[in-house]
Amino acid sequence: MHNCRAKEHSSPPILSGIVLFAWIISISCTFVQTVSGQANFTERGVPASPQNPDSLLIGLKTNYNSAVGKNNELEAAGYLQQIGRLLFISGHYPQSLDYLLKAEKIFRNRGQKKMLAANLNMLGELYYRTRRPQLARKQYDEALIIYQNLRQESGKAEIYGRIGHLYEKREMYDSAFYFQHKALHSYELDRRTDGAAKIYENIGSIYEDLGKYDSAYFYFNKAYALNARTHNARAQVEVVNNLGDVLRKTGRFREGLAYSLQSLKLAQTNGERYQISSAYNDIAKTYNLLVRNDSAFHYLALSRSLLNDIYSEESNKQLALLQTLYEIEKKDNEIAQLTQARRIDTLISIATGIVIVLIIAVAALIISRQRLKIRNEQKLLAQHKQVYEAQSQLMEAELKNKKLEEENLKQQLETKTQELSSYTLHVIRKNQLLEDLRARLDEMIKDDKRDQRKQIKALSEQIGEGLQDNRHWEEFRGIFEQVHQSFFDRLQQQTGPLTANDLRLIALIKMNLTSADIATLLGISQDSLRVIRHRLRKKLNLAPGDNLSAYIQSI
Repeated sequence: MHNCRAKEHSSPPILSGIVLFAWIISISCTFVQTVSGQANFTERGVPASPQNPDSLLIGLKTNYNSAVGKNNELEAAGYLQQIGRLLFISGHYPQSLDYLLKAEKIFRNRGQKKMLAANLNMLGELYYRTRRPQLARKQYDEALIIYQNLRQESGKAEIYGRIGHLYEKREMYDSAFYFQHKALHSYELDRRTDGAAKIYENIGSIYEDLGKYDSAYFYFNKAYALNARTHNARAQVEVVNNLGDVLRKTGRFREGLAYSLQSLKLAQTNGERYQISSAYNDIAKTYNLLVRNDSAFHYLALSRSLLNDIYSEESNKQLALLQTLYEIEKKDNEIAQLTQARRIDTLISIATGIVIVLIIAVAALIISRQRLKIRNEQKLLAQHKQVYEAQSQLMEAELKNKKLEEENLKQQLETKTQELSSYTLHVIRKNQLLEDLRARLDEMIKDDKRDQRKQIKALSEQIGEGLQDNRHWEEFRGIFEQVHQSFFDRLQQQTGPLTANDLRLIALIKMNLTSADIATLLGISQDSLRVIRHRLRKKLNLAPGDNLSAYIQSI
């Protein structure tokens, strides 16, 4: 890494020619750094601007359009990344960011982790160049995670080196050393000598920033040795230049001059024009320190002349590239407009066809539906007519059946009523007969004939038991419930618990029998019947003025 700060000298109040010349050289060094930083990105492994970036851009754009035409999204993303890289190298950062972000989206969607990590690495460098270190670090961290998951030591090493460089620029040298050493370790695991040489150079640059020139010289020498082993003459140019800087800063001007001349020769051999200009500038500074101002002016003039040529060429390249970008964007916009117009025309044609087809289909559907509706209505009307006729016939049959059932029920009811009446009369006659027999037997008992008194008394008791026999009551109740259905259920709902004798009395009252007939059927006197009726009124909770017979008939 170059450090163009001129060594400070004390000077008398009147500015001497040497000091003035050193000031000119310092200004020139700043100019070299500014121009070199805009167009030559050889530092930290970024390639310099190509000779014909406009032609290269056209070729990449043509290949991208071809990939899009083949629906090869992944290939298209690769060309997007290359276009973004070309624009980044050429210093067109906003346009580069646009292409790189498009490529990143495709790589993410397609799960291309390795390509995504490389793209994130490039985005991080772009954000660093545009002075957004926080965004740069975010890209580096994500790329580092991917490389760790893929177990790619070279990828990890490159990211570690870039993070270390971020810390170096923020003058956080402990962190910078930490990440550069991690990068060195990863390169050594992957046996990447060229990468390790670059990290040694980065570590030397940190020591140079700290003013620890012996350590800086040590690490620059290690980078020099590795580049010599791999015959990497291009990387050697900057390492030799850095060695010359360190020697010059430590006062070893002639040794530093030798390294600067060696750097110039290597740069000329490899055609590295920026490095040639930088070597001229370093040689001029060294001659200035050796108080050889004529040589210093000579090399300074060579540096500035070469920089002017480079700057002019780069400006022309920038203009050509901008013109190409403009033409490409204009062409893309025209193509997009034509494509959009074609799409709109196609959509209008398709929509018109669809509308016509829909109108025909709807019309056919409406006609078909109307015909179907008419047929269905006719079928439904016929079905309704059949159903109506069937229902009418069924209703007539049901009506006849109901009439027959009613007549049958009436006949059954009349039969049951007659049976109930006959049975009741039979029981009444039987009980009356038995009552007369018992009365006569009671009179005979009163006679003095003791021998037959005992037999007659037993016969009277037997007759009494016959009067109280409940078997006839069960038969009576069965017939009664057939005639008066659910009567006892309704009665139980309106009153409290009733005994069998209570139910028997209520049933006889329901049949409208006289008190004399009821007393005869129950085998009791009429006085006893009045007492029983009084008790029943209380159980039924009747008021004093309510008629018991009317109440029972209402149930």
